[in-house]
Amino acid sequence: MLFIGDDWAEAHHDLELVDEAGTVLARRRLPEGIEGIAALHGLVGDHLGVQDEPDRVVVGIETDRGPWVQALIAAGYTVYAINPLQVARYRERHGTAGAKSDPGDAHVLAEIVRLDRAHHRPVAGDSGLAEHIKVAARAHQTMIWTRQRNTNTMRSMLREYYPAALVAFGDLACRDALAVLAAAPTPQQGAALTPARIQRLLARAGRQRNVAARAEQIATALRGQQLPTRPEVVDAYAASLSALVAVTAEMVRQIAALEEQVKAGFGRHPDAEIYLSQPGLGPILAARVLAEFGDDPHRYPDARARKNYSGMSPITKASGTRRVVLARHARNRRLADALYLQAFAALSTSPGARAFYDRHRDRGATHHQALRTLANRLVGILHGCLTHGTSYNEA
Repeated sequence: MLFIGDDWAEAHHDLELVDEAGTVLARRRLPEGIEGIAALHGLVGDHLGVQDEPDRVVVGIETDRGPWVQALIAAGYTVYAINPLQVARYRERHGTAGAKSDPGDAHVLAEIVRLDRAHHRPVAGDSGLAEHIKVAARAHQTMIWTRQRNTNTMRSMLREYYPAALVAFGDLACRDALAVLAAAPTPQQGAALTPARIQRLLARAGRQRNVAARAEQIATALRGQQLPTRPEVVDAYAASLSALVAVTAEMVRQIAALEEQVKAGFGRHPDAEIYLSQPGLGPILAARVLAEFGDDPHRYPDARARKNYSGMSPITKASGTRRVVLARHARNRRLADALYLQAFAALSTSPGARAFYDRHRDRGATHHQALRTLANRLVGILHGCLTHGTSYNEA
């Protein structure tokens, strides 16, 4: 067998090939892209027997995504995606001075897959549709996070010079707020808006109900008394706010477009019905969970493996008479976020989930601890449903 350590960078890959005895056969720096992958196949061909199959080549690399990894898998190589934290810990076995280099990391990766691959899992073979859902769901979620950062910046800015707008609008990303703030980015302009003018702005933004009443509320709030800021900086604040409003408005439109893309892709997946049957999961959250778990049926050998990957199962630190149970902090943040939201939503849709949560609260668990425990339980239920191809039944 051949073992390859691949330390990747944006423009090149540092490679080391070793045999089963640990003898270094070759070291190379190859460029990213077709030229580099062709050179890698040639290097493997120089050291692999004519009758040997590609699955006798084992590759260790610190990522599970990208065209390079897909090309390695397509060639028939067995690819292990090693967590960078694990690589850093393993590096300390080879020296305590703290030295680090790209060729050195390639050597560490080769040694991990040669000696320690039984403790790691090969890159999962998710379907093309699952990859499609992952790309769309992650883009949608990232756009939402970016929009939230933008609105937080807007909120901080308005608190400095235009606090009446914060009284008028609780959600700065809503269509009402974006329409009014685009037309009146200064306190003086806001106070000058008539209810009739605000009605036209709201109607143009898409509001159809309670237009007159809402316009009156906004007008009253914008005319309320507030401490003035220095006149010299108002124009600068207004220009900054107008830019943020324009960017946020476009983000809102793109989020809606990406949401449709996520729903369309998820609706075509054969496991969509099983995911949607789970308590607390709608189309978007279900798509995120599927995207992060993947759909390779052999990826998680049991429910415990899926729970550990989800980040919802706790970790235990024990030494002597001291034993502490803690939440996992090293985890897939996107998946953990989706599962936490699922658990929260399940409290109002599933009597069983509510009873489970209440039992843990009665035992002294905090709200977040009980939600994580519930999410962990729901992951186990999901694993059972997927394993048996059965939809969830509350009864």
